Amino acid sequence: MREIIEVFGVIVISYFAVLNVIYIAFTALAWRSITTYLHSLEYAAIDEALASPLTPPISILLPGYNEEAGIVQSVNALLQLRYPEFEVIVINDGSKDSTMQQLQDAFDLVEAPRALRGTVAHAPILGTYRAPRHQELLVVDKENGGKADALNAGVDAARYPYVCAVDADAIIEPEALLRVAKPLLDDPDLVVATGGIVRIANGCTVEDGRVTEVRLPKNRLATLQVVEYFRAFLVGRVGWSQLHALLIISGAFGLFRRSTVEAVGGWDHTTVGEDMELVVRMHRHMRESGQDYRVQFVPDPVCWTEAPETLKVLSRQRRRWQRGLFETLWRHKRMTLNPKYGALGMLAMPYFIVFELLGPPLALLGYLVLPISWAIGLLSWPFVLAFFVFAVMLGQLLSISALALEEFSFRRHPRGREILRMSAYAAIENLGYRQLTDLWRGVAFWDLLRGKKSWGDMQRRGFQTAPSDQLSKSS
Repeated sequence: MREIIEVFGVIVISYFAVLNVIYIAFTALAWRSITTYLHSLEYAAIDEALASPLTPPISILLPGYNEEAGIVQSVNALLQLRYPEFEVIVINDGSKDSTMQQLQDAFDLVEAPRALRGTVAHAPILGTYRAPRHQELLVVDKENGGKADALNAGVDAARYPYVCAVDADAIIEPEALLRVAKPLLDDPDLVVATGGIVRIANGCTVEDGRVTEVRLPKNRLATLQVVEYFRAFLVGRVGWSQLHALLIISGAFGLFRRSTVEAVGGWDHTTVGEDMELVVRMHRHMRESGQDYRVQFVPDPVCWTEAPETLKVLSRQRRRWQRGLFETLWRHKRMTLNPKYGALGMLAMPYFIVFELLGPPLALLGYLVLPISWAIGLLSWPFVLAFFVFAVMLGQLLSISALALEEFSFRRHPRGREILRMSAYAAIENLGYRQLTDLWRGVAFWDLLRGKKSWGDMQRRGFQTAPSDQLSKSS
């Protein structure tokens, strides 16, 4: 037993050391990449792109199931996007609440048949509807089949060569679609998918489907997620994008070449991680067919989404994400350490297996084994204490670095008090919150053993809207 604990202690220490070296490298890569990106924006011809006939038209897909709390605001935000030519396809996935009625009341829907191409499979369509005042809006009412099935129905109804998948609880900034499409304009023959950054809307004020005032959430749990998202998107996804090995484009805001989505069979409704699984399947398809391509992350175009504010709902979300990660990595395991798939197979897949899939339970065991190692004399108390202090302080440094990258680059939170508050949360995130999320991700393995397939109930509170007197002043 002593030998086992000793070996495991070495593994844990090596794990933390390698992971932190990777984080440091990715942070440096992100600073360099985002600085270059910001310089490129000085020469970005936004107005020319808006007027150019070469800017590709896009079909925006908005799947919704029981989204009555914010569906109208989300659609309004999409209809206000600055983009030359686009359509918004709302797919009501058999909602049991008033989602369809909310859409009917807000947009005066009338039945209007839409021809479907039949390129991807999905549950039966019950009807398609148009809005007289918004010819670019199409509502598809269908039988329930899940988010992936609803997205496939949207692809089937889409007219344009690119599809943009967004969540029903998301609000897209007016120029976000144009910015996330910029890689397509620069390299239309290579880019098959792009994604933008997702930010937390809790605490922000929403007016007519737009975020008009950016504030931190009052809820502490949601504020911790604000800091967590900065590190995940501005460091993690920027880094993998630079290595041409990006495995994840957020389901809340992702742009895809429609023909490639159709070629791989659309989103897979048998996994709870359909967004990641689609991207990996697209990578695999392009590699195996010998086509040159790019999947890119763009750090500027913003999608605002509602974060869970209770431990119960956040736990469900993180366990579902971890189950989706396992399902994707298992389905595409032949790509791991396979040079045929380049950096994707040699770097990204092993990283996600070791550090994202197996890392959480390993880290939790490490917090137990190191004190035990000290207790039986394998490690000295000063070493164990120094290791924990170093691990926590380095984690805090990386979180604060991600926050600094956000503030120096995009400055979405102009209030000094909020920056100080985020800095404090970046420091305490490593003292309990990260361990809690690791615990939930570890519990996901038990969910897998039980064969759990459901998403779980993700309650929405809806966005905070401006008061009526403020609306009248702004109109």
